[in-house]
Amino acid sequence: MKQTITEKIFSNHVGHEVKAGQIIDSKIDMVIGNDITTPISIKAFKESGAKSLANPDGFAIVMDHYIPAKDILSANQAKISRDFAYEHNLKNYFDEKDMGIEHALLPEKGLVIPGDVIIGADSHTCTHGALGAFATGMGSTDLAYAMITGKNWFKVPETIKIVFKKKPAQYVYGKDLILEVIRQIGVDGALYKALEFTGESVQYLDMDSRFSLCNMAIEAGGKSGIIAVDEITKEFLKDKNLRDEPKYFYSDEGANYTKVIEIDTSKLDPVIAYPFLPSNGKSVREAVKDDIAIDQAFIGSCTNGRLSDLRIAASILKGKKVARKTRLIITPATQKIALQAQKEGLIDIFIQAGAVVSNPTCGACLGGYMGILGAGERCISTTNRNFVGRMGDRSSEVYLANSAVAAASAIAGKIADPRDL
Repeated sequence: MKQTITEKIFSNHVGHEVKAGQIIDSKIDMVIGNDITTPISIKAFKESGAKSLANPDGFAIVMDHYIPAKDILSANQAKISRDFAYEHNLKNYFDEKDMGIEHALLPEKGLVIPGDVIIGADSHTCTHGALGAFATGMGSTDLAYAMITGKNWFKVPETIKIVFKKKPAQYVYGKDLILEVIRQIGVDGALYKALEFTGESVQYLDMDSRFSLCNMAIEAGGKSGIIAVDEITKEFLKDKNLRDEPKYFYSDEGANYTKVIEIDTSKLDPVIAYPFLPSNGKSVREAVKDDIAIDQAFIGSCTNGRLSDLRIAASILKGKKVARKTRLIITPATQKIALQAQKEGLIDIFIQAGAVVSNPTCGACLGGYMGILGAGERCISTTNRNFVGRMGDRSSEVYLANSAVAAASAIAGKIADPRDL
């Protein structure tokens, strides 16, 4: 039987050949929790009577949403995860001493690897598919079941194949490619399907862009996003202390896809998703014509808080100033990224331009802290969602964009095309 990469990963995990649509019980290689979702999992774990984790080295808790704690409630919420981690002497527990947004930190640590089946109680767990793994978000009780048994059930998803053609145009990155996909198929266009990203364009995307691309598969309704391993992936992995041996899987020629979509990336402009859906995409040229003033620009999150994002932003901000009526917040995705940015002088550039640089956190993205919007305010953001009230007041507006566009817009005080600077 001809199989997709996703079908092959699950076949390997259950010990026999499977195909899309089958219900299976699969071993889980890595279970990921955070300070918001894990306390619910811990409660279910304890109520079940379980005393130990089925696979303690395959369970990670990353404290990344409200850390350092923003108030008493978040401090008490965090304490539940801390107490559990210490009680079980959890090896893969990451708190303030080794901070990072979970979907940036775990690949950096070598804890997610090609061929894995990964679940996390966070919808953007699909990010890890950039490493040739099956990765998806599940509920906190699903997480608890995997903590107890080391397994979980899945319906093997059908796959939509996305073929990106040619070399991406200037200032077009993984973020723009996925926003274009979502613009074409909508926020429900890939419901319970795997989005397999292929084509010539992929070779021009660094790992940061690939993580960004897979990160937003969920915004099209996808169960997962995935990119097959190539030399760029292997180069990323070679200096990592990997948790296990990688397993490389590739889709067969003639594998069954529910749909094949081709996109010529050489003809793409940077894409802006207008409020209030990631599918409401327009080219940056259209946005410039619309003359949209912004109150805040945000560069960070599990989508675009990586080192290349900071380098791109710094190249545009160097020697310039953030507009008088605009705030710029920059959030490196991990401490390691922040340290490297400091060594390269990027932090100096940001602060001299008038930006605020924060600790690694998901806070601004979900309207928690470190960048909440007030009534009627507009933000151009490198995050992944722009729903009503996503980053603050329900009357505020979020425009999704890549790091270059966000930086250029911070300087202009309105949505701007970096090619015009």
